[in-house]
Amino acid sequence: MKYVKPLHLFQDMLNRNAKERGRLLGLDVGDKYVGLAVSDRLNKVASPLSVLLRKKSSIDLMATDFQTLISDLSLEGFIVGYPFNRQRNSPSAVNVKVFIDDLYNTGKLEGNVELLLEPLNLHSVQAKSILDKFAAVGILQGYLDYMKIEGDSKV
Repeated sequence: MKYVKPLHLFQDMLNRNAKERGRLLGLDVGDKYVGLAVSDRLNKVASPLSVLLRKKSSIDLMATDFQTLISDLSLEGFIVGYPFNRQRNSPSAVNVKVFIDDLYNTGKLEGNVELLLEPLNLHSVQAKSILDKFAAVGILQGYLDYMKIEGDSKV
């Protein structure tokens, strides 16, 4: 697993034949859960995938899950939501960094949804699960839209 700048990932993907391009996985890293979203094969639309339970003791299991997803979905890269805050060491930002570092250290890996959920009267666990999935969709879709604009401006 390596860290790359979003624009470099997108440019590398554009340089390949459309059939050789992999899909992207969006991650919304929270204290207890990691929401997942996956792009379509053309990397234009993000869809909710699932939510993983996040525990320090299960990081190896999560890395194995990610290996399976990489293989099954032909993933090219992960787009991880990073909280924007002028204070770089905000608890949410540190939480994301710790998760990525923990995942890396296993050695196994080279929107506003609340408004939609309130009227559904869901159990809090169900609502949180849906929220995490759609947060991951928002993160990944935002990246895909930005890269499309960047790609169009270079043509």
